[in-house]
Amino acid sequence: MKYISSALLFLGSFGFAFGQGGLPESFFDGKSVVVVSTDPGARPVLTWKELADSVHVHLVEAGADPVAYFELEQVALSEARQADFAKAFAQRQVKNIILVTRKKESLSIHVGPFSGDGKIISSKALYGITGKDWDEAGAQLAESAKTTRSMNLLVIDVAEFPQISTQETAQSEQKFLPRNPLNLEVFKLGIPLEGSSAETGFLSYFRYDLLGKSAEAILAEQNAQKTQIQAIVESLYPHQIEWLTEAKTNEQLVRDRVQFLLIKVEGRQADLMASMGLEPIGGEEGAKTVVKYYIKLLVRDELYIGPEWDADSDWRIALSNFLNNLKK
Repeated sequence: MKYISSALLFLGSFGFAFGQGGLPESFFDGKSVVVVSTDPGARPVLTWKELADSVHVHLVEAGADPVAYFELEQVALSEARQADFAKAFAQRQVKNIILVTRKKESLSIHVGPFSGDGKIISSKALYGITGKDWDEAGAQLAESAKTTRSMNLLVIDVAEFPQISTQETAQSEQKFLPRNPLNLEVFKLGIPLEGSSAETGFLSYFRYDLLGKSAEAILAEQNAQKTQIQAIVESLYPHQIEWLTEAKTNEQLVRDRVQFLLIKVEGRQADLMASMGLEPIGGEEGAKTVVKYYIKLLVRDELYIGPEWDADSDWRIALSNFLNNLKK
């Protein structure tokens, strides 16, 4: 579940490198996938693909071998979707993940090793630099890398945007089921609390609207949402629940009679619907960022999205809608 769990503390100011250590050795001797997130309100206006084109030359100059570019909001759309991308990256023997985040006043580039699993990166404490735009940030990255000889020799000249094939993604996408799970009254529903180690995934930290948020702002949001989530769930869900405050394996959860997990995802409505096997909404409604909840059955790895599409831009309404639809 994509929750914000702790403060995003990034050292340094614009024009200086920050993060953990230096560039990983594999940056200079291995394939990199670049994941891009850009603020639509930034000026000049650039699509994420146009931004990728602008950044590519700087990554190559620094010694990287960027073999593919993807939009972060697409990759981190859901736990299942992220696992699909991770599987494809592993098949292509990717060694590094480069994250490019464009905010209104700055652009950041972070580099870390590919985790090899569905998390894609295993930490948010990555090597990173920030500049006012892609040229400044790119020049800093090249400067920091100039003392290391790159072994990446046959590098593509332009950014490439491959599609993850249907065959690669079908396995998990087919598990989204447009109905309610059975036996909710028999087993517990596990609900990871925001700010706890029960959450998974670090990619979302590098989204343009989350990167660099102050510790105070994040903690305030966590505390407020925790109270509100508890109030909504306890008023609308009549069966047993278990609040998860620490990471547990599936085996540990099942042993504690937790066979279901409540999962929250956020993204463009059309993208979420398509990823869950539904006909996407077009126009402004489809482009709107919404929150969707679903239930994961641990013992069969099935994902139940409910009998009706109930996402909403307000997470409180989305959660209430989903819990009410569980009664149908």
